Amino acid sequence: MQHLSGLIEHYGYFGIFIALVGGIVGLPIPDELLLTYVGYNVFQGRMTFFPSLLCSFSGAFCGITLSYLLGIKLGMPFLKRFGPKLHMTEVRIARTKRLFSKFGPFLLLFGYFIPGVRHIVAYLSGINGYHYKKFALFAYLGAFVWCLTFITLGRGLGEHWMLVSTYISKYSIYLVLLFIVGFFFYYTYWRKTRVWEK
Repeated sequence: MQHLSGLIEHYGYFGIFIALVGGIVGLPIPDELLLTYVGYNVFQGRMTFFPSLLCSFSGAFCGITLSYLLGIKLGMPFLKRFGPKLHMTEVRIARTKRLFSKFGPFLLLFGYFIPGVRHIVAYLSGINGYHYKKFALFAYLGAFVWCLTFITLGRGLGEHWMLVSTYISKYSIYLVLLFIVGFFFYYTYWRKTRVWEK
């Protein structure tokens, strides 16, 4: 984290952008901690909220798009060969692949909140030939919500911003699974309602 704080202090908003592009592609950067730290800087008055959000979203946008394009061009062999070097273990790849086959769009939307998954899901979208419009709808909306959530948390927690790292490691996957299950039940209910209306 010391290197990231130095990056932000030296390069400012551009440092946020660079760090998030690398983090989303798969470099070992603690993205949520970075975003929460950005929020803390907003709390301290060293940064302002909307430029921080814009630079964070732009970095996530570029990183997720680059991963998607690499998935299209290089496919699964690239992920299996270079994934472990980017901390994408075979276990994570296999687990995310199983989840992706069932919840592809929802994983793009909520996968940012699951450490290890957001780094893989964009590659899998490209590998599986997801149409760009479908990918963009879910991936970019998810990126915005993710950036907004953690920057707002950092600003709200202030001096206690480091607490986020504890809860991320313990509870993030449960929160996302809850979102997915809830959305699935809502979608099923909506489909049944439409059938009855017809």
